[in-house]
Amino acid sequence: MSSHRHNTVQSVSRVYADVLSTKPQSYWDYDDLNIKWNPQENYEILRKLGRGKYSEVFLGIDLEKREKVVIKVLKPVKRKKIKREISILKNLVDGPNIIAMLDVVREPQSKTPGLIFEHINNIDFRSLYPTFTDYDIRFYMYELLKALDYSHSMGIMHRDVKPHNVMIDHDKKLLRLIDWGLAEYYHPGTEYNVRVASRYFKGPELLVDYRLYDYSLDMWSFGCMLASMVFMKEPFFHGKSNTDQLVQIVRVLGSKNFKKYLEKYNISLGEEYEDIGYYNKRQWVRFMNENNKDLVSQEFLDLIDRLLRYDHQERLTAKEAMKHAYFDPIRVAVS
Repeated sequence: MSSHRHNTVQSVSRVYADVLSTKPQSYWDYDDLNIKWNPQENYEILRKLGRGKYSEVFLGIDLEKREKVVIKVLKPVKRKKIKREISILKNLVDGPNIIAMLDVVREPQSKTPGLIFEHINNIDFRSLYPTFTDYDIRFYMYELLKALDYSHSMGIMHRDVKPHNVMIDHDKKLLRLIDWGLAEYYHPGTEYNVRVASRYFKGPELLVDYRLYDYSLDMWSFGCMLASMVFMKEPFFHGKSNTDQLVQIVRVLGSKNFKKYLEKYNISLGEEYEDIGYYNKRQWVRFMNENNKDLVSQEFLDLIDRLLRYDHQERLTAKEAMKHAYFDPIRVAVS
């Protein structure tokens, strides 16, 4: 994507901007990470669960403990990327609702690395989410915010928040944020790769090639998930390509605020957006219909409006979102 970054306006996260400066370099400098690989024979693969761009995932068994585990076998990727994922998972260990990495193993011959995780009895979101009550949505999204706030407080952006990466065991009311393979440490003033996140969950900053993004990228993706669950529209922004993805967003948030956003950060659009068209902002309540009206509340409409903003600096942070009135029933139940 060709936005000309000659004099882009700087931007720093409103929260947790200096976390990493308080930690030793060994915390975030994963180049020097020394990994102690354990032998693989403690684990047996049972069956394949799925595959991604960078890995294949299996259901397995820990032969000593006789417990189910998930085994993520990494495809040949840069060593640095493997080190980054392991470093981040180690730093987030025991964080609320963050998937627990139990072990790192390597196949002696091929040297293929495998990450061993706790097993969550997940139900596919396409069949699970439509069964959710209003309370269920508030409950699980609050659980997801705990994971995001914790990871952000530890100086880490997830950068791939989407339903596929949120495991839910509905019987046990357990949620885990998984797949930290695209996660990265946040150093203010760093230009990051915009080829992260999955299309339907990519924030506007990625689509206009604004590289000085921060934790607030995760809050856009979170907002897309929440809108999709409540409005029962999967995915909420359904672009046919990355270019079209931005068009879908502008069709909802409007052209006027989009122009303001581009001007504020001095972003020039690539030629692929020449004929993007002009759209009025749609009112959130317009997405309400017979199907979803029991899930849509005033609190929700206010919250979604404060999350799905072009300007990443305007979006609620995870901690701010947790304090929003939408989650009052959850906080009341907890206390």
